[in-house]
Amino acid sequence: QVQLVESGGGLVQAGGSLRLSCAASGRTVSIYGMGWFRQTPGKEREFVAAIRWSGGNTYYADSVKGRFTILRDNAKSTVYLQMLSLKPEDTAVYYCASKGYGSTWFTGESYTYWGQGTQVTVSS
Repeated sequence: QVQLVESGGGLVQAGGSLRLSCAASGRTVSIYGMGWFRQTPGKEREFVAAIRWSGGNTYYADSVKGRFTILRDNAKSTVYLQMLSLKPEDTAVYYCASKGYGSTWFTGESYTYWGQGTQVTVSS
């Protein structure tokens, strides 16, 4: 199994920035990639960004492209989501998740393990 622990959420004004972290432990050798998703009450979970563990290929939702950057530190088994130019519509609970090989990057069903989530609130 893989355990994921997110941190770094909080309250920020529009235009501000935050960096989320997700530390993986356990059977990390099974991780092919990691992703960030977000969810607000009453809405479906939304893909935000993902990164391939080996090689570092990255994938982004159109809504965050150019503002968010996903990074990884393999030595620390940690993935980061650097969020710039935050907007009120970015307010959500952000979850990190890990996936194995062989499925799409963009849907939550492809991911096996999930963190507990961290709240990001952007005030206008």
